[in-house]
Amino acid sequence: MIFQRALRRELFSAAGAVFTTLFTITITFMLIKILGQAAGGKVASADVITLIGYSSLTYLPVLLILTGFISVLLVVTRSYQDSEMVVWFASGLSLTQWIRPVLSFGLPFILLTGLLSFVATPWANRQSSELREQYEKRGDIAKVSPGKFQESASSERIFFVEEVTGDLAKVRNVFINTNKNGRSSVVVASEGKMEIDAHGDKFLVMSKGSRYDGLPSEADFQMMEFEKYGILVAAQTKAAAGNKNAKSLSLSELLDDPNKFNRGELLWRISLPLMATILLLLAVPLGYVNPRVGRSANLIIALLLVAVYLNLLNIVQEAVVQEKLALMMAWWPMHLAALSVVVLMFSWRVMVNSGSHPLVLWSKLKCRLLNGMGSKEKRCS
Repeated sequence: MIFQRALRRELFSAAGAVFTTLFTITITFMLIKILGQAAGGKVASADVITLIGYSSLTYLPVLLILTGFISVLLVVTRSYQDSEMVVWFASGLSLTQWIRPVLSFGLPFILLTGLLSFVATPWANRQSSELREQYEKRGDIAKVSPGKFQESASSERIFFVEEVTGDLAKVRNVFINTNKNGRSSVVVASEGKMEIDAHGDKFLVMSKGSRYDGLPSEADFQMMEFEKYGILVAAQTKAAAGNKNAKSLSLSELLDDPNKFNRGELLWRISLPLMATILLLLAVPLGYVNPRVGRSANLIIALLLVAVYLNLLNIVQEAVVQEKLALMMAWWPMHLAALSVVVLMFSWRVMVNSGSHPLVLWSKLKCRLLNGMGSKEKRCS
């Protein structure tokens, strides 16, 4: 019990330092990214802090998984470097007796990862999407300053509006000059507003206006009047919309509508707590280092394994979304394989520490043969 209390205390101390470091790095990158979006007019400047908060919730499950894994790895590695594990094994104790205190330490991380994955992250994605959609609905109108000509992002159109209404949803006295494929088109209307159709495509719909195609001096010049005329502003692909909506849905909504996007999202949410548990166990045998050798190589290998694990999870999730794999046949094989690796690594370390490993037995046999032959090089007793 004294050992377990001391171990948990050291693990939580390491977890605090690791989480602070990872969270600071993540927040810094998110701040740079969202500030860039605000500078580019993709999000409102007033929503930057709120979006950072929502984005941090979406990254927290992975951060908690990494925190638990790296903390256990650092503590086990330190025990090997300080020769504490030599005393541990000399006392007749096995490496498997680390499993219980490590799982006891990691249980809050596993439960919190599951809670964030199934509840908090979908809510944060939903709130973030609503903020962005609200800004997108008004963005194309709000970015056009009344009384000024403004060029579109594609450089194909020039907008001019005389007046913007108070709710930023409508404009009055609209002028749009479009130059595409060497042909000029001018649209003039008394008013216009933004509309989004059922497919997610955004249109600027104008009413009571005229359209002029070409130049008056050309033979193919056309002039027409309209009561209602729409210009496509931005297209929304179905795949992107489906994937985006799946990340914002609650667990009950995913189960009620098991389409391919929802099945892929369900696979991801189920996998995160399982990954947290398996990586906690993997860190124990993976933490072995030679006390006379540095531990940087060990840490690099561990992080590479985590990266491979996450990438494999993304590949399996994409296979479910593309309907190449069924959800029931996709969620467990990868975790079972990872758990098998954990069992094999534990078995390897236990055999080495107990002296029953084939290499250890061969070394002892070689020493006995040398001693029996009267060799001067006696390396064992």
